[in-house]
Amino acid sequence: MTFSSHDHVSGEDSPASAPEVQATVPLLEPPGWALSQRALFDLLDHAWRRFEHDFTGPDGRLDYSGRLTTRDGVDDFYEVFFNWPQLYLLGGADDLLAASERHWEGVTRQLTELGMLHDEFERGYDWFHQGESLLLLYFLCMAAPDRWAERALRFAELYVDPAKGNYDPRHRVVTRPHNGSDPDRTGLFDGDVYPWLPKEAQTYGFPLDWIPEADGGPYPLSADPRLGAQMRDRMGVGDTALNLAAAGLVLNAWILSGEDRYRDWIVEYVGAWRERTREQGGLIPDNVGPDGVVGSLLEGRWYGGHYGWSWPHGWHSVGSAACVAALAAATVTGDDDYLSMVATSLDALIDRGKVMPHTEADSSLPSKWAAELGPDIHTPTLHLPFRHNDSGWFDHNPATPPVPVALWHHTASQADRARLERLRAADGIDWRTVRPFRAKEESGHEKAWFAFLAGDDPGYPERILAAAQAQIRHRLRRVDRYRDLDVPEADIHVWQQCNPVVTEALVQLTWGGPQVLYNGGLQQARLRYHDADARRAGLPPDVAALVTSIDPEATTVELINLSPDTGHAVIVQAGAFAEHTITGVRYTTCADDGWIGDLYDYGHTDPAVREAEAPCEGPFLTVRLPASTRIRLTLRFRLRTRTPSYRTPFDTPADGTFL
Repeated sequence: MTFSSHDHVSGEDSPASAPEVQATVPLLEPPGWALSQRALFDLLDHAWRRFEHDFTGPDGRLDYSGRLTTRDGVDDFYEVFFNWPQLYLLGGADDLLAASERHWEGVTRQLTELGMLHDEFERGYDWFHQGESLLLLYFLCMAAPDRWAERALRFAELYVDPAKGNYDPRHRVVTRPHNGSDPDRTGLFDGDVYPWLPKEAQTYGFPLDWIPEADGGPYPLSADPRLGAQMRDRMGVGDTALNLAAAGLVLNAWILSGEDRYRDWIVEYVGAWRERTREQGGLIPDNVGPDGVVGSLLEGRWYGGHYGWSWPHGWHSVGSAACVAALAAATVTGDDDYLSMVATSLDALIDRGKVMPHTEADSSLPSKWAAELGPDIHTPTLHLPFRHNDSGWFDHNPATPPVPVALWHHTASQADRARLERLRAADGIDWRTVRPFRAKEESGHEKAWFAFLAGDDPGYPERILAAAQAQIRHRLRRVDRYRDLDVPEADIHVWQQCNPVVTEALVQLTWGGPQVLYNGGLQQARLRYHDADARRAGLPPDVAALVTSIDPEATTVELINLSPDTGHAVIVQAGAFAEHTITGVRYTTCADDGWIGDLYDYGHTDPAVREAEAPCEGPFLTVRLPASTRIRLTLRFRLRTRTPSYRTPFDTPADGTFL
């Protein structure tokens, strides 16, 4: 059966026939998390409008009058808005979706004028950056599939159709590290040598450090053959592990269309990398020659490819791309064994971990950890080696949580949970700690969220919401400081550093999911919501949600209507893409209004709260919330039993029937 964004699996998917429950427990003392959550929505609505007013033009483009002189930069324009449609999907303002679409269109025109795009897509660059660029598109597809499907499928064809020049089905490789819409974009750089900056050399080391200095050296960086022909010939062709992130683009096309060809490409390409990982003893290699052989351009080395294990970021880039691809393959097939290539690689790093204070580590990401660790930068804790070269493992960093959390969230397996518990036990820093930072990935608080879900930190929701408020207000001050800056090319990250939209806390607390994997992932969530009255995605006004458990057998969420006089109806959706089945619900109820008391009573008694149950068999549940009511739902799930789709509960097939 083929699904599109408007297909339903069966009649019970429609709002008219979906099961329905009504909140009857009175809301007397609103919990702090609910008030803070709605205040955050209000502040965010103010914040994105301020940014838009101060940094963008009427057609949505960013205020920038300069040029882009290298292949880098496309991501820095799109990343600014990556989580704006995500905020709309959470329940942001009605006009935020149109604003997000306008900014994509404006930035795309702007980058086309700057010579960076062809046919609206990156001409050719690595997938560390392309994955970042495409997050905005993925969320737009999720919010408005009808309007964005044509582009999304056209972009996916750049990889699925071998005639486009990016994919070789015979050897199951993406043909070059810099790939995209321009088949003439070859190598890794324009000009004679890679534009190697002294800061890069100091931070990351040399790209091909095993090749000895050529005769006649030493050469200046601008003339070193290792940064010219050697780098072009050994690193500028063939496949690299970073290209695995392209599976996110193809997964998005499959969800939109249901076409087998997209699923088949993911299975073929990701399957090839799974085989290579097994052949390397469970460590994913980072390079494959045009002949399909690991290390054929690097004298047999499984490491040393572009943006791979040796240079520049190691696991920071390889792990994310591999996880995006493995999740895509598991999603289209239902076979979680695809995740093994990520899990075995991660476990190999954990086994090689060392306990040390970060001040003694050889990390190449010091600015990241200065913010995330704060005063605990001096606390001994587990560090994993992120990179490998001929000398062995190096570049030790604290265990970053996004990848292991993404694995656990998808599988809900005991093995993936046990890995997180192992990391927590080995950590010298309390996982309940909430630091006031906002990296460009807009993630990093997964450890504290996991501690909350484990039942160890009931105060987490209010603390993470307060931290989100602080980051918005901090960034609004940045907007004040830099809004009149004539941005030079070297400082185009200023927009990301000023983007005041923060969504990590809302994703965790309301959807029961981690923030999206930043280098090209699609959203993970146990729940999503639709406003039944407004017929749009997201929580209705005045309604707050808190997911307190995402155990395999059940997901628990509390919904609260803070409005004293307006009722709302919320449609709860099982999964980010309606991929789960709700098989039953247990919910709180209060049938006796005796708590109100008699006419001359000075106070009220505690409401008599009981629990009731209702059967379900579908991805949607309607919850009616009269004014000043609350309800706790314990939803029994069958995980990943339905074909993922961008359909909504308001979509009806053209013939009026259900498939």
